[in-house]
Amino acid sequence: MEDPSEFSIDFVNYTTKRNSILFLSPYQNLKWLRTSPQKIKIIEFHGDFYCIEYHKKEVACNGLLFNNIYSQPYISLDESNFRELEIVVEKMDFENQNKINFSDAVLRSYLQLLLAICSREKALQIDDTLLEHPFETQLLEFQSLLEQHFILQRTPSFYANVLAMSPSSFSKKVKQQFGKTPTKLIQERVVLEAKKQLHLTHKSVKEIASLLNFDDEYYFSRYFKKEVGLPPSQFREEVGISIVAK
Repeated sequence: MEDPSEFSIDFVNYTTKRNSILFLSPYQNLKWLRTSPQKIKIIEFHGDFYCIEYHKKEVACNGLLFNNIYSQPYISLDESNFRELEIVVEKMDFENQNKINFSDAVLRSYLQLLLAICSREKALQIDDTLLEHPFETQLLEFQSLLEQHFILQRTPSFYANVLAMSPSSFSKKVKQQFGKTPTKLIQERVVLEAKKQLHLTHKSVKEIASLLNFDDEYYFSRYFKKEVGLPPSQFREEVGISIVAK
């Protein structure tokens, strides 16, 4: 996106500067606020074409650019770096339009280059942000606690109690740090795990519901559909099961 933009993703609002790149996973809810950017380029790829989990050692974008509930879903670049990536995208567009020999292999290489550069920039920007605005110890503990307990503990009061914080102070600090309420983060973590299980395993919807501590698969399906917009079985059908699925 060349222009400054305002948008919401999964009902959380964001504002970007010029020369930004936004990263979305399937069925995330994107809504432009006010006016959409004047110029925008979109790259869509299916996991069958390029699996970010399979290539995580080379690129490490899964959990950094994509499927990261703890940081903003975009990066902003300087003019030089943005132009460098624009050139890569232009080459991808050429290969996609012309479909000459080995175009798919070339496209995958360009896509991996694009993701690798963006992953490097995102990691650098996270480091810079932490230097300027270090996490409070309690918020780091919350992130760790959520990763450990999101399956069994889905109320903000549990985490506030463990951290010896009042519910109001806990909610305020979490919102300031992550831009989301504790409830929103907990919901996103549950849904993220559900998506992982649907995409990266061969488990049935019933097995996944049990794994995530839902009373039954029907309650799980309603919960998932409310957050994602379609039931888990349809999500799996649309996104597919990864080549690295166990």
